[in-house]
Amino acid sequence: MTGNDSTTGNISLEADGICAGRVAIVTGAGRGIGRGEAIELARQGASVVVNDVGANTDGTDRSEGPASEVVDEIRAFGGEAVANLDDVASWEGAQNLVNQAVETYGRLDVLVNNAGILRDRMIVNMDEDEWDAVVRVHLKGTFAMTRFAAEHWRTRSKAGEEVDARLINTSSASGIYGNVGQANYGAAKAGIASFTIIASKELARYGATANAIAPSALTRMITDRTRERMSAAADEAFDPYHPDNVAPIVAWLASPASRSITGRVFNTGGGMIGVSEGWRLGPHVDKGARWDPRELGDVVLGLVAEAAPVSTISGRPPEEPAR
Repeated sequence: MTGNDSTTGNISLEADGICAGRVAIVTGAGRGIGRGEAIELARQGASVVVNDVGANTDGTDRSEGPASEVVDEIRAFGGEAVANLDDVASWEGAQNLVNQAVETYGRLDVLVNNAGILRDRMIVNMDEDEWDAVVRVHLKGTFAMTRFAAEHWRTRSKAGEEVDARLINTSSASGIYGNVGQANYGAAKAGIASFTIIASKELARYGATANAIAPSALTRMITDRTRERMSAAADEAFDPYHPDNVAPIVAWLASPASRSITGRVFNTGGGMIGVSEGWRLGPHVDKGARWDPRELGDVVLGLVAEAAPVSTISGRPPEEPAR
């Protein structure tokens, strides 16, 4: 499936798909990036539970249509999929979704946490509900789904089964690099990046890896200003902002081939894949004793001068143009 494919007429099952025999859940899979991920996983041989509440970008007005339509697309090219409409940020909904995968296909191998909403607002104008709703869906939803998937993998591992499972979360450039007007969304996405690293350490004992992606694509959740910039590039022969371009790295991370990769956040979009390097200790000094605050002026200024500059939303230094 190329980045510009948008109909099942151009999609067919891979005879030697890299996810053959795998069972996957993709949340928020009714549209955009999640849809592309679900279709590519199915194309690569996985049985997919397609989860989506069918809501608007702000989480309102739910519908069963989007999830069912993706299931129909997958089945049309010979893939295997079922729909799920549960709210992944509810304890019961997350448990139901994992249970459905296990009851339908016998087990769960791959969890792709993609579901999310937007309620962009400057901090000074943001209200409590706008904060809580976004953090709930992104961060709590990722946790709740992981909680029940991890329990399933632990149970299988303790029963003596060799588990080869994958957790793939969805962070964002807004979370790992920062973006004006998205304090709620960015904070949740930064939390997901940290959660992924912690999960990679905790789940290793059960045979599961945990990685995250920070995708760049033109979807319903893109702000109007960014949408205009992205749309200008969409007339090219290869559309670098098509959401389906995100799917290949997810399919590979979901496959047995990725067994050695865990605790990483991957930037991806168009034809670009990169590893995001997170917080690490930079320039530092150690006095070996308690500091007097009056001493710290030159010390802190010197350390900051030596440190790498704060990156732009592209993840690159301010002087380096995005490509």
